[in-house]
Amino acid sequence: MEAVGDSGAKYECLLFDMDDTLYPLSLGINLACRKNIEEYMLHHLQIEETEVPRMCLELYKEYGTTMAGLKALGYEFDNDEFHAYVHGRLPYELLKPDPLLRNLLLSMPQQKIIFTNADEAHAAQVLSRLGLEDCFQDVICFETLNPPMEPVKCINGTYEEEPQDATETRKNEESSFKTKILCKPSLEAIEAAIRITNVDPKKTIFFDDSVRNIANGKAAGLHTVIVGRSTLVPGADHALNSIHNIREALPEIWEDEGEHLEQIIQSPVVETVVRA
Repeated sequence: MEAVGDSGAKYECLLFDMDDTLYPLSLGINLACRKNIEEYMLHHLQIEETEVPRMCLELYKEYGTTMAGLKALGYEFDNDEFHAYVHGRLPYELLKPDPLLRNLLLSMPQQKIIFTNADEAHAAQVLSRLGLEDCFQDVICFETLNPPMEPVKCINGTYEEEPQDATETRKNEESSFKTKILCKPSLEAIEAAIRITNVDPKKTIFFDDSVRNIANGKAAGLHTVIVGRSTLVPGADHALNSIHNIREALPEIWEDEGEHLEQIIQSPVVETVVRA
């Protein structure tokens, strides 16, 4: 994404978490996801059943996601297979179109970007079910921050595909040391998202439901809004009970728009770009 020009506007970009931010925690998607993760740990990683719930929660707290924690502990599994199992069986039918949120998003003159730890396929499902797939200009997801290694090598300045056996050897070598997954709430992940999207953190508002994400978002220089709470948490500039309360809590998003607001609402939709 190209850098935003110096328009003099107070805010130029709105950075949104997705799960439990664009829709409420009470829908139960989060609980269903945790259940799927626990089943994956039990049936695919052969972790002791009595240990699974505790490990799931502790790894999430320490590493940002249970998946990142499992990788850090040395468990080997395919990222795509994990996501397909954990997200592919979610009750997406619980997510309904949200015309109120859609209209709010389309009325905002700033760039709008999704920043999620989830994979590309899950992000696409959620945004589509909510009817918001054309409301964002960019999506930063798991694949964006953790791109797969390309099976190529350089020979005399020319890149060629590796033989299958060489590819497998390289993958085995990589798995022995590359176990870290980049994800929120790490400051490194948030700074990477800022760098990739080339936004000015001083002119960017970050919406998230996680206290830890908000704290490090503030550390990265972002304006921050905790969603799903009525009171401020460390690092938060604003608190929203619901994402639908943005206009009341942050009227400055629409400041100085005046006669341009109607044009923005009626302007052609922009297809969301997924950075993966």
